[in-house]
Amino acid sequence: MNPSNTLDEQVRAADPDRWLSSRFVGDAHARADLIALYAFEAELLAIPTRVTQPLLAEMRYVWWREQMDGVFAGEARKGHPVLEALTEAVARHGLERASFDALIEAHIGRVHGEPHDLDAFYVGPMQAAAQLLGATDPALATSAARVWGLIQTGRFDEARAALPDAARIARDLPVGAFPAVLPATLARKPAAGPLEKRLRLLWAAVRGRL
Repeated sequence: MNPSNTLDEQVRAADPDRWLSSRFVGDAHARADLIALYAFEAELLAIPTRVTQPLLAEMRYVWWREQMDGVFAGEARKGHPVLEALTEAVARHGLERASFDALIEAHIGRVHGEPHDLDAFYVGPMQAAAQLLGATDPALATSAARVWGLIQTGRFDEARAALPDAARIARDLPVGAFPAVLPATLARKPAAGPLEKRLRLLWAAVRGRL
């Protein structure tokens, strides 16, 4: 199987809402880079489901942190589809390392019982996604990322209240970068089923508004 197809299926299973949003990226190369980023996040998120001891989970996260040296040096670990694809995406779009390290550290904190760091878990990755899709000012994705983080942590009323401001700010993103913030539109009805989510994402994508 083509490695890009393997990553696509991985993200589809692990992160269906953002996978659906990625379908609205018209450029195939940009979509593949976005999927590489989401697959990296999926790998980190899956670690606590594969090991039961916090120390073992931390060891795996440390391994990923060490792999970032190669990713940002343009020297991917050979034979690892996620790292190879991520290395190419980082080089193509000039992504910075800080948000990747912050995400890994936030995961380490979570396995030791620390609260969610919304910026590390959601803002940094969504800003990176927007940059991958051509945003010259990834900070325009910040408010939408926080809405997405509130949805993911079950704070639905706060997410719905924050959505109008996020939608207003997101209008300044380039059209091509809009799919990066598209999942935030689900704050309008976070409990929607799969079909309704598809329709909501489609409607927001057609309108170009969250």
